[in-house]
Amino acid sequence: MFPKEIYIKRRRELAKIVGDGLLIFPGNHDVPFNYPANIYLFRQDSSFLYFFGVNNPDMFGIIDTEADEDILFGNDIDIDDIIWMGEQPKLSEYGEKVGIKNTMSMQKVDDVIKKALSQGRKIHYLNPYRASNKLQLEALLGIPAAELENNFSLDLTQAVIQLRSIKDKYEIDEIERTVDVAYEMHTAAMKMAKPGVVEAEIAGRIEGIALSNGGPVSFPVILSQDGQILHNHNHNNILEEGRLMVTDAGAESPMRYTSDITRTIPVSGTYTDKQKAIYETVLKANTEAIKMLKPGVFYKDIHLAAATIITTRLKDIGLMKGDVDEAVRQGAHALFFPHGLGHMMGMDVHDLEGLGETNVGYDSTVERSDQFGLAFLRLAKALVPGNILTIEPGIYFIPALIDIWKNENKFTEFINYEMVDKYRDFGGIRIEDDILITETGHRLLGKPIPKTVNDIQEMMKQSM
Repeated sequence: MFPKEIYIKRRRELAKIVGDGLLIFPGNHDVPFNYPANIYLFRQDSSFLYFFGVNNPDMFGIIDTEADEDILFGNDIDIDDIIWMGEQPKLSEYGEKVGIKNTMSMQKVDDVIKKALSQGRKIHYLNPYRASNKLQLEALLGIPAAELENNFSLDLTQAVIQLRSIKDKYEIDEIERTVDVAYEMHTAAMKMAKPGVVEAEIAGRIEGIALSNGGPVSFPVILSQDGQILHNHNHNNILEEGRLMVTDAGAESPMRYTSDITRTIPVSGTYTDKQKAIYETVLKANTEAIKMLKPGVFYKDIHLAAATIITTRLKDIGLMKGDVDEAVRQGAHALFFPHGLGHMMGMDVHDLEGLGETNVGYDSTVERSDQFGLAFLRLAKALVPGNILTIEPGIYFIPALIDIWKNENKFTEFINYEMVDKYRDFGGIRIEDDILITETGHRLLGKPIPKTVNDIQEMMKQSM
């Protein structure tokens, strides 16, 4: 936990922004994966953890803005629990650690909320994403579970986004530590990748590195020589000479802050000339986009700048043609770069997106596009100091997408399909880093992970 003053300050700021009513935060519950006693690794709701700090299941938090009071609900364990879990702090002790004097049993939640409803008070809740929380809120509020998403508090949602989007020094330190763990994960993958190795061996090793450093991976590991599949969680391939391996992976800290790094390496240990040309195109987009990061710049503009770099380089290679600016304006580059440049990062690897991707990445100053590729841009609004985000351009050769566009004669003035056909078995390349927006610019977080051609090839020589 952070110092209790941090949690007190967060709750007071939230109450001040929202203004009136009860702000309710259901914590998450244990979830069984095949029978009740055999549960998935517990993961607390990030907003509950941000404001109430307790990383235990079956908790509930309320901020009463008018009474200027916070309440933490939960149950002390009994002897049956002690036998299996050992002694645990009492609820009042957890309350003391996060600056809450008023603690109550979970059975009292219903009484507090029913009283507020009978008084005509406003109840603010965030849009729930877990079935158990939906059922809990249905019982407490009398709103059918299917209708909860139509009645959540936009005021509370916007206030939570406003506060959680700006990281303090404690959060920055946590995230930076997870990037350092990601360094160990990715350099291990570089040292292990060789023809004949099963992808699962590497995926398992790097997940173990995350676990041995105090936390799980921040999301299921993406590791595959079929890098044209953007989120490929299949690790059954045997690595082949001449292929590229994409590894997109990060670690989560015990405080539930995350890292998210991607590297693309040659299985043979050396990039071919063809691979190197595409790789250095993505690397150029990555490094130039990072240089643009500073307060006040719209992330959408950085995305489009990266797209322009990619289009320019692909034109030089012969895969694209025509007017570069017009190709980007119309979205022709999305055949190769079909996703957004990056996303917010923090307690969730796609930070806050459980509250609505558009709520997080867009505001009144910038609208979401409906253009293929650009529509997938998760973050578009102006950057502010304290934001932590990813920069992750990529180039992919997706045969199914190539066939669709080619058969439709789509963007024939910008795409050289004859040349593209020669890259059908290329795979994909993505390069991703985690960056903090500072008062004057930006700072790359964590120990720099090899990403130039020479640095990666040198690291791969150091076999495990």
